[in-house]
Amino acid sequence: MADPMRIRAQAAGDKTTVRVLMSHEMETGQRKDAAGKVIPAWFIQEVTAALNGKPVLTAQWGTAVAKNPFMQFVVKGAKAGDKITISWVDNKGDKRTDEATVA
Repeated sequence: MADPMRIRAQAAGDKTTVRVLMSHEMETGQRKDAAGKVIPAWFIQEVTAALNGKPVLTAQWGTAVAKNPFMQFVVKGAKAGDKITISWVDNKGDKRTDEATVA
């Protein structure tokens, strides 16, 4: 399992800015190792975000996303104390879900 995501959610008025740093190798399947063998593709395919259990974002990713991806988005209607949950699934079936409280 991957390292925990670093999630920050800060409310300002009726908008909340959510910043997420994910820990993942994100291999494209095009690089070769020292022996010349192709390193298999391994990347996050789907990212979802929920506010208090209600989905607010779904993203489909591919091989072009960098290692340890950073994502930022704005949610309307969140307030201090609400829960933001971020989940991802990669092309090998690995999953990660983490949660943060809106500040």
